[in-house]
Parts: sequence; structure tokens; C-alpha cells
Amino acid sequence: MLDAVVIGAGPNGLTAAVELARRGLAVEVFEARDTIGGGARTEELTLPGFRHDPCSAAHPFGIGSPAFATMPLARYGLEWLHAELPMAHPFPDGTAAVLARSVSATARSFGAHDAGAYRRLVAPFLGKWDTMAQDFLRTQWLGLPRDPVTYARFGLTAMQPITLLERRFRDEKARGLLAGLAAHAMAPLGGFGTSGLALMFALAGHERGWPVARGGSQAISDALAGLLHDHGGVVHTDFEVKRLDDLPPARAYVFDTSPTALARIAGLGNAYRDVRYGPSVFKIDYALSGPVPWTAEEARRAGTVHLGPTSGEIAAALDAASRGADPTVPFLITTQPSLIDDTRAPEGKHTFWAYGHVPNGWEGDATEVVERQIERFAPGFRDLVLARAVAGPPQLAARNANYVGGDTATGSAAGLRLLIRPKLARVPYATAHPAVFLCSQAAPPGPGVHGMCGHHAARVVWRHLRGGSR
Repeated sequence: MLDAVVIGAGPNGLTAAVELARRGLAVEVFEARDTIGGGARTEELTLPGFRHDPCSAAHPFGIGSPAFATMPLARYGLEWLHAELPMAHPFPDGTAAVLARSVSATARSFGAHDAGAYRRLVAPFLGKWDTMAQDFLRTQWLGLPRDPVTYARFGLTAMQPITLLERRFRDEKARGLLAGLAAHAMAPLGGFGTSGLALMFALAGHERGWPVARGGSQAISDALAGLLHDHGGVVHTDFEVKRLDDLPPARAYVFDTSPTALARIAGLGNAYRDVRYGPSVFKIDYALSGPVPWTAEEARRAGTVHLGPTSGEIAAALDAASRGADPTVPFLITTQPSLIDDTRAPEGKHTFWAYGHVPNGWEGDATEVVERQIERFAPGFRDLVLARAVAGPPQLAARNANYVGGDTATGSAAGLRLLIRPKLARVPYATAHPAVFLCSQAAPPGPGVHGMCGHHAARVVWRHLRGGSR
């Protein structure tokens, strides 16, 4: 009998497997697809030689992950590459706000009054990323925080909607940049906790950067799998699990899946009937004949570019997706990894990645509105397109079963659902079945390639197995 079987070889499943295997447990991973990676894959989606990340591309929480920090992933090929600017937020007039590694450079990209307001906002938390990441990248009732004073101070700001935090700033540059950071939650900006997400992204940029993995996000998954192998773990691919009886006997079953799939496979009936799935995205991967011709010079030096531009436009785009409306003027999150990674495209060519928010399960085609928004900030962009790979909610769900209705967050993050995932429980990684556990991003701390959901789930599994052995 195995000690643990992990279902799903995404970053969280692989992290959980590594955490358990290096404690000396016998662990095997079963992945339905023929390759590992989940939301951290790399594929030639357009033309030969153009390597694209079908989901995540820039990884501020990956390089800042407390779980990954304890693993020698560099030995297994993981190399982080940084653009000169982590993120740029351009405006149609050719100017831009930026998230730079330097707080001063970031502040200078705002108006004079807002520069001081931004410095005052982030100053109490600078230099404290390690403890803050431990305290906030978890379920908030897991135990006492390591730094209670910083935790309380940050929490007072974090619980606010970003629409309230924006009132500290006069000009649209700072407001737009912060709204764009909060929009990563894929939830209305007036919701609880959106200020906390925006501030964590900003601090991650200052403290760790927003890097890409050399060779593509697949390098993260491959490094985790290599480490797992060296600790005796085994990964099986092309193995779809439909029920627990499909798997070898084990003392624990750890699911890197949606709660819906866990309940179906483990026979838990309606255990997660109240889980709500949030908006989806419409994503386009491009093969380009040259770099994106941004009007704003700062955007040409940034790994990630947000296209809003104003907080009002961003809020309207998120609200439309949440209420089921077709996209008209989308807020776009884009990345351009080939600027700093020469393995992504043939010499002189580039890869580019963009997505906007759409309703869950939406079946329309947003290519025109997405490219119209890009052209607004980069005139002549369409002339550079050699090929494009388009994926709306149905295609995203087909690529990754965890993305129910195309929800790449594997569960709504609106309001309190940002903290209470997938449902209210003291130990959200445990289930009604004593040997079944959840480790996917449907559990706290939620979406992102950081492995922290797997890390915390593995700790719960470890305690369960130790108790069982006694």
C-alpha cells in the first residue's frame, strides 16, 4: 500500500507530492493528460519554434513562494528571468505608470501627490516579504501569524475593496495601475479583499520581481517532477481517474482537481454543491515577426503589460464578465516573455500572450475586441501577427479539467470567496472522507503558480498519516 496518491500533476499536486516524498513516504502521482504541468505548461501552440505558455507565464508568487524557497529547483533546471520592468500600465497618450523593482521609480511614474501616497502605502511592508508570504499565502485560520503587528496593519488595508483604496490617489495613473493589479482576482473590484491582492502583487514586484521561467512555465513543473523523482516519487501520465477504485490502495488520496471532480471521483455526492465558479478569460497566444510596437516606451521594457487603462474601464470590464455580458472594451493582461528569453521564439521573432475577461462558459469570439484594445496602445500590432492560437472558456476547460467553465482560478474569488475556499471549513484541505484531501488552487491561498495550496495540504496529510500510524 502506498502512503499517498496524488491525482493531478499541476504545480500544487507536484508540490504536495514532493513535500510528502521528502518526508520518506511512498508517493505516486496520476495525471490525466500525457504531459505534466496543469496551469504551468509550455507548448508550441502556433508555429514550430514558438513556445507558448497556455496559462500562467509571469510568476511573482512563484519566485516569492515559501514552498518553492525550501526546494532546490534550480538544480533541476528552473531559472528565473527578469525584464527591466516587472509591469507597465500604458495610457493612450503614450505615457505609462510602471511597477518597477524600485519603489521610487514606481512612485515617480505617478503624479507628484500620488508618489508620496504610494510610498506611504507600501513603506510599512518593505523588507518583510518572507514573513508576509508565510502569513498571507495560507488559510487565515491556520494558526497565529509569524509577525502579528505587520499582519494586523496589512489586514486593515487588505480587507478594503480597491475602489476604496483608490481614493488615496488623485490621478488616474496610480488608480489604474492598482485596479489592474486587483483585477487578477477575476472578480468585481468593489469586492472584499481586492486591495490586499493588489498590494501583494505590488510588494512581490518590489521584493522579488515578476519573472518568467527560462524555456517556459513547463520548467517549473519539470523541476518539481525531477525533485520528486529523486525522492522516490513516481509520476504516471495519460491516466484518467474516474473513481478511487481506479487507483492503487493508499493511506491518503490528495486531489489537485476542482472540488466538483473530487466529489465525483471520491463519491462525496453534494459535498461541494455550493461552490461557485467565477468568470473565465478569452486568451490569445501570438507568434509575431517582431516586438510589440508599444507607443509607451516603458511597455517595451516590461515583462507584463496591463491594458486598461483607467480604473473605471477596468471595473466595467470585470463587472461585465461577472454578470454574463459580452466583452466590448476588455481589460487585458499581456506578457511578452521572448523579450528576455531567447528560447521562446526563432531569432528575431517573438511570442506574445493576452487575455481578457469573459463570462463563465462564454462561447463567443473576442478576437476582434482584444486586438482592437491592443492596437489602441500599439498601433500596427496586427501587421506583425504570423499566427495566433485562440482559446475561449470551452477550449480552456478542455485543456485543463480544473478550469470549470473556463474559470482559471478554479473557483470564484468574489467577496469572501477570496478567503473562504472552496467552502467554510476550519481545515479546507480535508474532506468528509478521512483519507481524501484537496490540494488544488480551489483551496487557500487560491490561484497562482506558487505551490502553497499543495504545501499546506501536504502538512495536513502528514499529520493525518502520523496519527494513523500511531
